[in-house]
Amino acid sequence: MTKAVILISGSGSNLQAFIDSVAAGELPVSIELVISNNADAYGLQRARLAGIATDYIDHRNFASRAEFDQAMMDRIDLAEPDIVILAGFMRIFTAEFVEHYSERLVNIHPSLLPKFPGTNTHRRAIDAAEKWHGVTIHFVVPEVDAGPIILQGRIPIRHNDTPESLQQRIHRVEHRLYPLAVKWFAEKRLSVQVDKVLLDGERSDMQLQSFDL
Repeated sequence: MTKAVILISGSGSNLQAFIDSVAAGELPVSIELVISNNADAYGLQRARLAGIATDYIDHRNFASRAEFDQAMMDRIDLAEPDIVILAGFMRIFTAEFVEHYSERLVNIHPSLLPKFPGTNTHRRAIDAAEKWHGVTIHFVVPEVDAGPIILQGRIPIRHNDTPESLQQRIHRVEHRLYPLAVKWFAEKRLSVQVDKVLLDGERSDMQLQSFDL
């Protein structure tokens, strides 16, 4: 069974998608631990309700990002995870942290990377008159919102979309695809070749999925 640690900062809706997928027998993963840098994160309550161990490490208690990252690594490594999942964790990690979990650290970003790295992606996609918007699940590298892409999902942008309505539909894509990407990892179907992720040894059209939501 693949062991996972999930890092959150907020409500934990993607965490809930993982919890539900595991409970339904769809995801061969054991969620060993959920860590937040925010004591009030509702995601911690989601984890406790599911009987998952939780911890809270406040980044404000550390003099530097490196010290915080070391404390995170020390706690994560106690759980001996096969994969570390960023599910709305709102901190940027040092290169040392990222390299420590090389090809085991995954993130989800609300855009079709390389388009719109950073924040306010829904507004930026609308303002740019994009036809499509979506999410990207990728292995983390030291460069922010980069790294080899595992899976992307996209939806058409409607003429009357607002950032809020677009975000709501994007969340539905996230909750479908993030567990799927981790399932592929758990089944050992993923490999990284240079900067590309291969599924079953080759690039696959399954790695870009379109939805009419």
